[in-house]
Amino acid sequence: MTSVYVLNGPNLNLLGLRRPEVYGTATLADVEDLCREEAGKLGLELEFLQSNHEGQLVDWVQEAGARVAAGECIGAVLNAGAYTHTSIALHDAIEGASLPVIEVHISNVYAREEFRHPSFISPVARGVVVGFGVRGYLLALQGLVDHAGRA
Repeated sequence: MTSVYVLNGPNLNLLGLRRPEVYGTATLADVEDLCREEAGKLGLELEFLQSNHEGQLVDWVQEAGARVAAGECIGAVLNAGAYTHTSIALHDAIEGASLPVIEVHISNVYAREEFRHPSFISPVARGVVVGFGVRGYLLALQGLVDHAGRA
């Protein structure tokens, strides 16, 4: 079965606890359940991962890129958290691995602090979903499927 990765960066393990007025009350486990259900509807196997470590995210991006090249995966939904605004390493990994990525953010980063506006991920992403809460993950999965021509 073809797979899709959903990669989550730093502090997303604190969903439901950290700033619920910004990120809502859904936990990361709730997000995984939503994504697993949606992936199933789309005929995809889900690889749902979270790390607070940049290097681990880079490793998963490279792994997913290799699986795309092998025809085993359609790409990744990536919520890089704060690494969105700081990680040239993630930018380079996505580009180097030729990984189709949909960038997702739970909150509207453009309505928040200015330091959250620039993204190192957006220039190498196929699309960006911002400000739809955790349902943005579902939109990102659907967009990735559309991009892959599987819709």
